[in-house]
Amino acid sequence: MSHLQPTGKWDARYIGIVPHDSTYYAKCLMGGALACGLTHAAMTPLDVVKCNMQVNPTKYQRLWPGLATVLHEEGSAGIWKGFGPTFVGYTLQGSFKYGLYEIFKDLYMNLAGEEATKKYKPIIWIAGSASAEFFADIALCPFEMTKVKIQTSPSGSFPIAFGAALTEMRRRRIETRYPFGSLGPLWTRQIPYTMAKFVFFEGIVQQFYTHIFTAPKETYSKLTQLGITFTSGYLAGIICAIVSHPADTVVSLMGKTENKGKSVGTIARETGIVTLATKGLGARVIMIGTLTGFQWWIYDTCKTVMGLETTGGK
Repeated sequence: MSHLQPTGKWDARYIGIVPHDSTYYAKCLMGGALACGLTHAAMTPLDVVKCNMQVNPTKYQRLWPGLATVLHEEGSAGIWKGFGPTFVGYTLQGSFKYGLYEIFKDLYMNLAGEEATKKYKPIIWIAGSASAEFFADIALCPFEMTKVKIQTSPSGSFPIAFGAALTEMRRRRIETRYPFGSLGPLWTRQIPYTMAKFVFFEGIVQQFYTHIFTAPKETYSKLTQLGITFTSGYLAGIICAIVSHPADTVVSLMGKTENKGKSVGTIARETGIVTLATKGLGARVIMIGTLTGFQWWIYDTCKTVMGLETTGGK
């Protein structure tokens, strides 16, 4: 069906098998929450090392030795620091990221019209993902700031427990700039990341179904479709990591006590663009590639379980 019944007017919400009504969007919000909350929380050990490589590159020079250092100095609990705010923050962020993407994508497609939508699909994907991430980061910011502070503070200098850490962030809000002090750098990191994540994912999926799996999408098994989803997500994730890494390093550096009161520009100048772009990048490529692939796989698995189509197509 390619139009809205019964008026006959073209409507992006009705071009698929399942109409995009409030129930559809609610299911997408739920799928996004699970996709991001579970995957980011599972990657906490890598995130701990990555953040410390960014703020203390002399001590934490490489991924696996850095992981060994954390284990030696802080035990197994050390590599799971920040699990609580990571899980809560990215559950909220994922819900908005994926759910609002579906809403904004349909909105912008309808504003553009049928012909322009077909001609300028990547622009629709960019606009929809950027709009969704703008709001998703507002939900994420307080928890991301808390997570970074937990993970990069010297052992014993800051609470590790989730509730105690939130209380301390509020108590020291002048120093920590809690709850939205990192929102600007977070937007700088996450909006390009999400634009790349959705645009390259949608584009890679489109290439798979156009050049390799050329039969109608619905003729392939759900297992095959989900395999395409994971592969496309992983490849998109590698690009995302490279695009957003400099801003990610700045966010981590803002959590250091010695950077208290410094502007984003000052931190960036003092650190240098090469360090911002490369320190911890290997860990982040592994982390984000795997994470993004599984996010899309979990998201599309949730959609299929709830009776919806997988994302993307020709």
